[in-house]
Amino acid sequence: MSLIPNSFRALVIGSSGTIGSAFMELLENDPACSEVIGINRSSANPIDYQDLTTIEGAAKALADQAPFQLIINTIGILHSSEWMPEKKLDDLNPEQLQTLMQINAIGPGLTIKHFSKLLDPAGSVMATLSAKVGSIEDNRLGGWYSYRASKAALNMLIKTASIEFTRTKPHTALVALHPGTVNSRLSKPFKGEQIGRPPLDAAQDMLNVLLSLSKEDSGTFISYSGERLPW
Repeated sequence: MSLIPNSFRALVIGSSGTIGSAFMELLENDPACSEVIGINRSSANPIDYQDLTTIEGAAKALADQAPFQLIINTIGILHSSEWMPEKKLDDLNPEQLQTLMQINAIGPGLTIKHFSKLLDPAGSVMATLSAKVGSIEDNRLGGWYSYRASKAALNMLIKTASIEFTRTKPHTALVALHPGTVNSRLSKPFKGEQIGRPPLDAAQDMLNVLLSLSKEDSGTFISYSGERLPW
C-alpha cells in the first residue's frame, strides 16, 4: 500500500535546479498535492551545501509548516567551470574530490538528519537523487572517480539511515532515486541534449515511482522506471 495519502503536502529541496523546477511545476499542478514548498540557495529559508550550517537552519525555519508526506532532495553536482569528471586516476585532485563529497554526500546526509524530522510519521516518503554510476556493483567503465565515490557514499548514508528508520519511522520510505539522463546543465557536456529526456518527463516518471512506494521499499536504490538498482 502506498505510503503517501491521496491528499499530500510536498517539499522540494533544490527547487531552482532543472529537475527541482520540474518537480515544482508538476506538484503545483497535481490536484492530489494540496501544497508544495520549494527551497534553494535564494529562497526565503535558503539551503546551500557550500555552507552546511544552512541545512539545520532551513529545517528549523520550516518546522512550523510540517508535516510533509513527500520530501524530494534534488541537489547535486557533477562538474564545474574549473573541472570535469576524471577520466583517469592521474586526474584525481583533492579539491574536486572534497567538493563533490560535500555537495553529493555530506550535504544530503545532513539534510536527511534534519529534514526527516519534518516527515509525517503516519506515512511519508523522502527521496534523494543519486546516480546509477554510484553503484559499485554496476561499475564496469571506471573513471568519474569523485562523482562515483560521492554517490556511493550518499547511497550508504541512505541505506544506513533507512535501517534506523525501521525502528524510529516505520511508516517512512527513505530511498535513493536515479533520475536517468535528463536534459540539463549537468548533462549538457555529455550529450545530454541528444540522449536525455525532457525534465518534466523525467520528473513525472520519478513522481509516479515515489507515489507508489510502500514501507517495504525503504532503503532501496531505485530508478525512475521503478527498477531496483544494485548498490
